[in-house]
Amino acid sequence: MMRNSCTDKARRRPAGGRAFLFAAAAAALGLLSAGSCGRRGPDRAASAPDGVTIAYHIEGKGYPALIFVHGWSCDRTYWRDQVGVFARTHTVVAVDLAGHGESGTGRKDWSIPAFGADVAAVVKEEGLRKVILIGHSMGGEVCLEAARALPGRVLGIIGVDTFQDFTEVMTAGQIDEFVSPFKADFRAATDFFVRAMFPWGVDPNLVERVVRAMSSAKPDIAIAVFEGLFTYHPVRTLRDVRIPIRVINSDKYPTNVEGNRRIAASFGVRIMTGRGHFPHLEEPGEFNRLLGLTIAELVPGR
Repeated sequence: MMRNSCTDKARRRPAGGRAFLFAAAAAALGLLSAGSCGRRGPDRAASAPDGVTIAYHIEGKGYPALIFVHGWSCDRTYWRDQVGVFARTHTVVAVDLAGHGESGTGRKDWSIPAFGADVAAVVKEEGLRKVILIGHSMGGEVCLEAARALPGRVLGIIGVDTFQDFTEVMTAGQIDEFVSPFKADFRAATDFFVRAMFPWGVDPNLVERVVRAMSSAKPDIAIAVFEGLFTYHPVRTLRDVRIPIRVINSDKYPTNVEGNRRIAASFGVRIMTGRGHFPHLEEPGEFNRLLGLTIAELVPGR
């Protein structure tokens, strides 16, 4: 999930990781709600360990399989500019996490490990032996948990504008301060922070679509997912998940490369300059080029 802060305090030091989440007025979560991207091809479903139905789309054929994981209040269709391109050479799967898109909503545990189990259920349903997990924003953390649930199957994780700083942790007070505006007026709070996630010059139609979509998310689920994300500590999972980790991040928010490498030595980064939190939507051509290079790094023998 994208971390951002509009407070003066946050501006006085480099922001990264969970520091972006702490903002009294708003913070950039960096995720889209369902509804603005068209679906293509047949869709399927798997069952999560708690019985929730997990919808997903699959197309293409090739090694390794690429599993695309959206972020908070987004859905699988926001990978529309990637699925068709990479399905030419790979099996491509785009997942709706529980409570998002066309997946079920009957869940009580809106935690990152529960979402990771959603992804693992889809991989197992399709019998995919070797995969690369690709996660935008909160989807990065979800991929970590999915990798832990899929030992021996994951060649690597590629985060998209995420993992700015593995070490930052929010206190209970910071979580409450962040969530409170969304509890009070979800639509207004969402409208405010989502606009801040885009750089100057981005297609205004894209910005408005994102604002409308995020503002229409279900507040009860969205806030519960917030709390599950903010209490999640990726460092603990990284001790168990010993696989290569790469990110394609924008330069809107700094990435603590050296700090992250002290925790995950394989951490590597590619930066898209002049982009915001949605580089795969803002500039899909360049993003796809960088994603292709990153995938090739993770495939043995290439």
